[in-house]
Amino acid sequence: MRKLKILFLCTGNSCRSQMAEGWARALKGDAVEAYSAGIETHGLNPNAVQVMAEAGVDISGHTSKNVATLLDVPFDTVVTVCGHANENCPFFSGSARVVHVGFDDPPALAKRVEGAEEKLDCYRRVRDQIRAFVETLPESVEKG
Repeated sequence: MRKLKILFLCTGNSCRSQMAEGWARALKGDAVEAYSAGIETHGLNPNAVQVMAEAGVDISGHTSKNVATLLDVPFDTVVTVCGHANENCPFFSGSARVVHVGFDDPPALAKRVEGAEEKLDCYRRVRDQIRAFVETLPESVEKG
């Protein structure tokens, strides 16, 4: 069975798209070939790395990538995980289907709360929401 090539795209490829790629590789590696990138590159968010490690998924070796470096990859699906990426998604040649599944921005959520543990809880909540979405792959994004 051919794996579905999925790109998870967000603004900076530092947090949400990285977590989605990590979950997809860990949970759906038999059916999905996962990538992540950003409209920009902001570096890997250490809090995202920490909460994914707590859940047993190591993304510490990931790097922040600009989507321009992946435009020649024949993706089946591009999943935008934030509104900015959805609004600014570049054109992908071929038959890539763009699907928007938005998640809250953990760093923005964390700015609204006090205390290190409360801040990490923002990342944990989004991490778990992304996991729930990834568990529906590839069926939830396959072409009819």
